Amino acid sequence: MGVFQYWPNRITAIRFVGALVLFALFHVLSEESATSIDQRRGLVALSFWMFVVIAATDFLDGYLARRDQHVSDFGRIADPFTDKVLILGSLIFAAVMPWTRPWVPAWIVVVILARELLVTGLRGYVEKLGVEFPADRWGKIKMIVQCMAVGGVLWLEAYAWPEAWYRFWSTLTHVLVWATLISTVGSGINYVVHTQRVVGRKSVD
Repeated sequence: MGVFQYWPNRITAIRFVGALVLFALFHVLSEESATSIDQRRGLVALSFWMFVVIAATDFLDGYLARRDQHVSDFGRIADPFTDKVLILGSLIFAAVMPWTRPWVPAWIVVVILARELLVTGLRGYVEKLGVEFPADRWGKIKMIVQCMAVGGVLWLEAYAWPEAWYRFWSTLTHVLVWATLISTVGSGINYVVHTQRVVGRKSVD
């Protein structure tokens, strides 16, 4: 079975396929007149719970890989790649779907995408120098906050909330989206500083 003989890699592959299915649901939901309000809420609720399960498997495969010592080159590449597909894909859809657009401005998605491209380039450069470039605490916090923001947007529109609850969830969703922006930028800055230190040590050596 090659790289898929271990469960962490299987879970990563399943998560990638799950993300594609989720995007297919988002495509249906992006057509504003394609569904009635009740049908849309049903699909959004399904999307929310799918997202929760898919995102949760990220922690599961990491835990299993460490517990059973099945860390592989495939998992090291595929796991963060799948995370980026899930989060960036969800945010891009959220920025263009009529019912989520007010919560996720397109410019915030552009900033997040730019950060991911920057860090990917920095990681490749640093590892080319023979130094490991693992995800740090800021990166993990960023991932958690991003998942909460995407989940919050879906949760808000998944059910017919009373007015007071809708205002509460709406405010919380705005906070989570801005927290995503801050944690993403902060994480990117941290990686830039780390790269500067690595390059500095290498130049001294």
